[in-house]
Amino acid sequence: MFHHPVICVLECVRDGKVDEALVADMLEAADSGYLYRIRQDTSQVGFCVSSGWTRIKGDFRNFSGGLALVPESRHTEPAEQAMVIIQTASLDTRSSVVEDIIRGEGFFDVAHFPEILFVSNGFEWTGEDSARIFGDLTVRGITRAVVFNVTLTPLHQEGNGTVERMQVKASTTINRSDFNMDSMSGLVSDTVTLCMSVEAVRYRG
Repeated sequence: MFHHPVICVLECVRDGKVDEALVADMLEAADSGYLYRIRQDTSQVGFCVSSGWTRIKGDFRNFSGGLALVPESRHTEPAEQAMVIIQTASLDTRSSVVEDIIRGEGFFDVAHFPEILFVSNGFEWTGEDSARIFGDLTVRGITRAVVFNVTLTPLHQEGNGTVERMQVKASTTINRSDFNMDSMSGLVSDTVTLCMSVEAVRYRG
């Protein structure tokens, strides 16, 4: 059983983290059948970064979000929206030592910053199944503009062409120093690749 994909966002609105108009658009998309929720158990959200001795890969086990894809014929303004919230304490690197370091004050500082938040503010189709999603990424309480390169692959369609499930792959590159994560700069690269491969399922109220 899945939670409504914007319930977690409504919690953020109370803290002023997400514009209420954006939440309203996603709720409208949910009511109209054009909101796709991230299915956590069949999705991966994580990052890769190079260090002096290896390439570190981390995955987050607890995240939620949704993607609104309202047809142009049903909306007078661009209606594609995306939102993802990640719980930083759910980090898994397959190494307890590495996890303790990355969860600590020099990196994610999960005790003080329990969430990573991405909220879109622009969507540009670059092909039939590819797009760029523009938005704001908030890490450690610092917000920076990012652009995700995205591919959207239908996994199941109804006879009328409505996509019920899709695979969404998205990636972008950030500098961790932009988010005050500059510990171990001599050993760990400043460049971090954020990547996700998620199954998005059409929400049925």
